[in-house]
Amino acid sequence: MNPTVTSEPEAASAWLITGEDPALVAEALAGLLPELIGKADRSLVLEDFSGEDLDLGVVVDACRTPPLWSDRRVIVVRDAGGFGPEQLLVLASYLEDPMVTTRLVVTAGGGALPAKFVNAFKRSPVAKIVTTDVDSKQAHGWVTERLARAPVKLVPAAAALVESHLGEDLNRLSALLATLETAYGPGARISTDELAPYLGQPGSVPPWDLTDAIDRGETEAALKLLHRLVGGPGGRHPLVVMAILHRHFGNILRAQSPAITSEAQAAAAIGIAKDRSTFPARKALDAARRLGPNGSGNAILALADAELALKGKLDWPPELVLEVLIARLCRLSRAGRAGIQTAGSTGGRQH
Repeated sequence: MNPTVTSEPEAASAWLITGEDPALVAEALAGLLPELIGKADRSLVLEDFSGEDLDLGVVVDACRTPPLWSDRRVIVVRDAGGFGPEQLLVLASYLEDPMVTTRLVVTAGGGALPAKFVNAFKRSPVAKIVTTDVDSKQAHGWVTERLARAPVKLVPAAAALVESHLGEDLNRLSALLATLETAYGPGARISTDELAPYLGQPGSVPPWDLTDAIDRGETEAALKLLHRLVGGPGGRHPLVVMAILHRHFGNILRAQSPAITSEAQAAAAIGIAKDRSTFPARKALDAARRLGPNGSGNAILALADAELALKGKLDWPPELVLEVLIARLCRLSRAGRAGIQTAGSTGGRQH
């Protein structure tokens, strides 16, 4: 899976590389530049601009300057989000009358890109937008595609281990593959035992992995996911994890009303916009039916106790507070599932 291109003109001469992860943006730029430079002398055709003090008018002048020693000029502007909207509109104005000998590449970073600037690339017949963000549905294909092109080959079990270990930290994959190539040589076939010493700390995971494990009542799996969420330099703060859990169980409580019998009604109660997926509402409604009013209420009480503990009521480490909370929530989920099974075996109904 290559970075997503949202515009496919016949002859592009401008590229906007977007994405929240600087490493993935840099990877996309590094992959694009050799294609744009071709066989030309890099030092003669490439001009690389960055820095918040940069006048983008100078960049536009460079874009409009014919090449002297080659048939092209490649102009790169990094971290465009660090510039003000007026400056960026100056740069966007170049797209109205681009030079056929110039290749302009603008990368995200430094802040959010104004919608007007992004829309200028969307409207331009000579521009492409390359999106480097990878959502959870795309992650497997993204990893598989990169492993297929890697200088080393991972056995299927090792490939699966890489994907599960990295989690959301997909930006670490390129460095890992480069390290494996250095360690074992190009073309080496890597087993799980050979891979393990180079994996490093487990990457983060999507928050819904944690809430799904809690809903299934799987304490051991939920605790492992909790540690991946809060661990490492990029880990979430315990209060952020609390907010995730509050939102999840708050949605379950909102779906508890006896008047709510459908996914659409649950979506309305939760506040999901009409043009958005109602899948979270289905999950909340299913969990509400499993837990019942008492179970949902007890989950909210458990969250309240944990929040007070995190704010100083108990002299416990934050990790211990969260671990105890996760164990309590998983126990409530298991009790709810057991109640449904008991009701089903006796022909009763759970209210």
